[in-house]
Amino acid sequence: DRAPRSGQDREPVSPAATSRTALVPPDVLRQVRLIELRTRGLVNALFAGEYRSVFKGQGMEFSEVREYQMGDEVRTIDWNVTARMRRPYVKRYIEERELTVVLAVDMSGSERFGTRRRFKSEVAAELAAVLAMSAIRNNDRVGTLFFTDRVEHVVPPRKGRRHALRLLRDLLVFQPARAGTDLAAALDYLSRMLAHRAIVFVVSDFLGADVERPLKLLAQRHDVVAVTVEDPAEVTLPDVGLARLVDPETGAMIDVDTSNRALRAAYERRVEDERDHRRRLLRRLSIDEVAIRTEAPIIEPLLRFFRTRETRARRR
Repeated sequence: DRAPRSGQDREPVSPAATSRTALVPPDVLRQVRLIELRTRGLVNALFAGEYRSVFKGQGMEFSEVREYQMGDEVRTIDWNVTARMRRPYVKRYIEERELTVVLAVDMSGSERFGTRRRFKSEVAAELAAVLAMSAIRNNDRVGTLFFTDRVEHVVPPRKGRRHALRLLRDLLVFQPARAGTDLAAALDYLSRMLAHRAIVFVVSDFLGADVERPLKLLAQRHDVVAVTVEDPAEVTLPDVGLARLVDPETGAMIDVDTSNRALRAAYERRVEDERDHRRRLLRRLSIDEVAIRTEAPIIEPLLRFFRTRETRARRR
């Protein structure tokens, strides 16, 4: 698929993708309403003020370059223009009151997994609903991108309650055509799609993803937040004897003796190494991480994220 020049120009959704979201049973519509009511209460009670304090007024759109004046901040100096003109020039920005929020949600097979209260995909949908309702409540634009090993469905950023309900519906009923994962392709697509600065929440388990280059390019222009979704069974291999495991993305099967202590210890070391690699990468790129788990509520990780950002902003 070719990306549009602007995320608000047109909607690059295939006929197949449209058919997978068009027919919505009445029970799903009732579920959408219930989620809206529950999410709205959560947003009003906990997240509205947090969202506003962290994001409102943070978006800055470039306006012009002008000659330096007494009192201008040194960090706004445009060194390239200054070198050419041989006297200091500064960049001027205008504050963007209305922000654009994009929820990039992993719909691959590994997300349809869970050994506690719910699947990873259900936790991701709940968190995306909270973020979407927070954006709409603050009169911001919000859109979604669903991906597997290709971009499956895109809803360009718009405002309004009706639009938010459409996003909630899609999160609940959309059935991806593929099961694989290509996070790098999704990040590349976002870089081409978004013409203006946006807040991009990437909701995925980030399993086996080599995404440093596309993530770096996206984060250079946009405010990127990594939302990592995890299930306890992915961290610690349970001791259940001989087990047959099936890869949810490829269908490949393997028989594993989970009673083998050395094997379980090696597995846990591998998982921890992958976690450390991801954390170091995100720190290096100055990307915040919100870690959510299937057995725990999403409230505490989100509040911790908002408050960490607010503290950092105050220090600046």
